[in-house]
Amino acid sequence: MPTHPLLDVASVERLEPYLEGVGHIFRAFREQDSGCVSYGVAVGGERWFVKSAATPTGATSLGRALGVHGAVQHPAIVPLRHHFKIQGGLALIYPWVDGEVLYHPTVSRHGGRSDPTSPMALFRNLPVADILRSLNAILDAHLAVEQAGFVAVDLYDGCLLYDFEAQRMALCDLDEYRPGPFILEADRLPGSRRFMAPEEFSKGSTIDIRTTVFVLGRVLRLLLDAGDDERKWRGSSSQLKVIERATASDPADRFASVEALVQAWRGACSGRC
Repeated sequence: MPTHPLLDVASVERLEPYLEGVGHIFRAFREQDSGCVSYGVAVGGERWFVKSAATPTGATSLGRALGVHGAVQHPAIVPLRHHFKIQGGLALIYPWVDGEVLYHPTVSRHGGRSDPTSPMALFRNLPVADILRSLNAILDAHLAVEQAGFVAVDLYDGCLLYDFEAQRMALCDLDEYRPGPFILEADRLPGSRRFMAPEEFSKGSTIDIRTTVFVLGRVLRLLLDAGDDERKWRGSSSQLKVIERATASDPADRFASVEALVQAWRGACSGRC
């Protein structure tokens, strides 16, 4: 059986020339503020997503992804199929998943969520039932994260990939997820302030499943609102109460687990999610 040029390779010195030699690069993402460079590559009738990092920080982040995907599998999480070494770093191979990332920050341009043509604005204008199905997929995936003993780090709308045609939500770029609980040894964790819990900014704090509960609460709040200013809530008052508890400043006041959050959320949905 012939070897696969992306799934059977162990190391590549120069990634982009290699990809051009074995297939066709149909998309390139070069200005990511993460420092990573990614490609959409067609090889033999199949499409793949190749994410690479050639800096120590980026390679460390991608190295964490190996542990995440080794421990956590869920239909809503884009699976890691292979990885190999590149000069000074690492490349990860995922199947290409159709859809639009709800937020796509780059080095040269930030913002854009409120643009009526942006993926986030289009998503927020979907029927509430469609949004609730997507939120349910995100919560279900994090039940698997919890069961594997991991906590969410750097979860934000840039990790959410929505296929408007198939009406399907997928999660990607979960590179910073880590086994928990752990003590924060840096001044802050990576991530978007809009989604992060207070303890993620406090050196020496405990990062545990209640931190994940907070972040998921923010996901629920921001995706079920019609605007970035959080003044156009589209859900119910019962759902908002669940979110308020999930995002309490004191971790002790939050739900004690993702499972408890999910049960409360589904109870507040009155059968709609």
